Formats: sequence, structure tokens, C-alpha cells
Amino acid sequence: MVRIQDLTFEEYISEERIFARTSQLAKKINVDFEGKNPIFLGILNGSFMFLSELFKQITIECEVSFLKVSSYENQTSTGKVRELIGLNKSIDNRPVIIVEDIVDTGHTLAFIKDKISSFSPSKVSVMTLLHKVAATKIPHELDYVGFEIDNIFVVGFGLDYNELGRNHRCILAKS
Repeated sequence: MVRIQDLTFEEYISEERIFARTSQLAKKINVDFEGKNPIFLGILNGSFMFLSELFKQITIECEVSFLKVSSYENQTSTGKVRELIGLNKSIDNRPVIIVEDIVDTGHTLAFIKDKISSFSPSKVSVMTLLHKVAATKIPHELDYVGFEIDNIFVVGFGLDYNELGRNHRCILAKS
């Protein structure tokens, strides 16, 4: 059991399972994007741990950049997305791999995909560590999914509760 502020969490997905799945995803990316020089676009703050572990195993030529957006207030998605830090790389005619920590309602991903498409990439792929299928309001094609999870509140491995708990090496579920 882990206590973060007023909530209690317990291990939901172990560090070992996360690392094993991340390794599988990296191998697939290395094959799928061989010779294509993709740009990994990490969505901050949540994706930083996942993207870091993934990137350590990427062997193809590639670049990384970040976009910071927010649609959450007090652990609930507001459905209104606002950009906080913009794209700082040219993606014109380049493949982009959007890397998310979690896809739930789909509002944030819709905003990101719309923004990215306006820069004329050759292809946009989506990778997420976690997908809450039951929470989906705007469906998206997800090219690479680490784990499908129940519609529960999770923290750890980059995900937070009021900006706390990101540093846990596993995914914790609210108990």
C-alpha cells in the first residue's frame, strides 16, 4: 500500500511487466520505422518515464521532442485541452510517433492529432502505455498499446495524483 495525500494505492502493473512490454514495443518500432527517421513526440508530463525507457531500446535513427498539454483538474478530465508548451521540431513530411502515458476519454489525443496534422507529417502513429477502453468518448486508432486497463484511477511510472506519485516504478491503482 502506498499513500499519496488523501488516497491509498496498491500495485496494479509491476515494474517487470512494464519493462517487458516496453521492450516488446521498442522492438516493433525498430522494425516498423527502420530507415524512416521518425520523431517521437512525448506528451508531458506523464509520458516522460515511459518514453525514457522506450528510447533506451530504440536502435533506429530518430529524434525526440515534447509537447505539454493539459485537460485535467483534480484527477478528472475536463474535456477542454489547452496547449502549454509547443512543438519545437520541424515535422514536415516526417513520421511522428505520439507517445502518451494514458489514453482515456480521447479529448487530449484529438487535440494533439489535430495540431500535429497541421504541420504536414508523412504519418502520425500513436503509442500509449495505458488505454482505458471503457472511458473512451472519442475513439482513436492506437498503433502501439502497452496495456488495456479498467476504468480506474492509476498513478506511477509518470502518471500523477495532484502532481505526486509520478516517481513510482510501477503502476499503482487506487484502492
